[in-house]
Amino acid sequence: MDLPLLDIDVIRSFVAIAESGGFSRAAATVHRTPSALSMQIKRLEEMLDQPLFIREARQVRLTPQGEALLGYARRLLKLNEETVGHFLQPALSGRVRLGSPDDVGTRILPRVLARFARTHPAVQVDVLAGRSVDLVQRLNDGDLDMTLVTVGNDGLEPTLGEVVHSEPLVWAGRDGGLAVQRRPLPLSLANQGCAWRRVALAALDHAGIDYRIAYSSEHCAGQEAAMLADLAVAPFPQSLVKPPLRRLDEDGALPELGHYQIALVRGAAGPAHDALAGEVKAAFRDYR
Repeated sequence: MDLPLLDIDVIRSFVAIAESGGFSRAAATVHRTPSALSMQIKRLEEMLDQPLFIREARQVRLTPQGEALLGYARRLLKLNEETVGHFLQPALSGRVRLGSPDDVGTRILPRVLARFARTHPAVQVDVLAGRSVDLVQRLNDGDLDMTLVTVGNDGLEPTLGEVVHSEPLVWAGRDGGLAVQRRPLPLSLANQGCAWRRVALAALDHAGIDYRIAYSSEHCAGQEAAMLADLAVAPFPQSLVKPPLRRLDEDGALPELGHYQIALVRGAAGPAHDALAGEVKAAFRDYR
């Protein structure tokens, strides 16, 4: 049996509704009326024989089937963009120098560099990993064209650059480990200037929990090693907490740390720079 083909315009409308939370808000994005969007989604639901949205008074929410479709839809739009761009966009060349904190480099940059190399093979991308404070200084000195930073670092304004990612910062440690029970609480942290370190120490001080800095490392792998050995606990992005690590603050024994944000700060402009910046932002949207 021949399967029906998805209409890319309908997929674009579906993603806009899912990301904005409503037909009216999405209408302005895709330049259609809310009623036209409603008809598109109705036809899409009929084609897939699945309900995609739960319609409420002030917003719409994705059904489980809609959540599954959203991942496919984003990839379809990205593939469509890459395909059309391959034939219609002028070939870009040159060099872009990108800075990145260590944790971002392990999570996001591999997919950014892989996709960018496919769409713009003549552009050379140089990557420098380091502390956010140092990366901003390198940007100001002209050594970088753009950099990702953890905003809220000592010396960095929370409004610096364009925020491209936000997620909870949580306490993590070895599943079944004893480090979390020890007092003073052993910590594995980055050195001075790290937003995670500052937030974690302030939260422990406010909660009146005695602690000691047992291990220091500028790299996530070093902090994770101390947790895996059950020698310390650490503040970690929620998305990086994977077995045999587990989140430790859900029972209230350790103070909440809130969210942290990653921003893209640009110091140079041009077609190649714009293209890479767009790829970085797209990678973070997919990561969510």
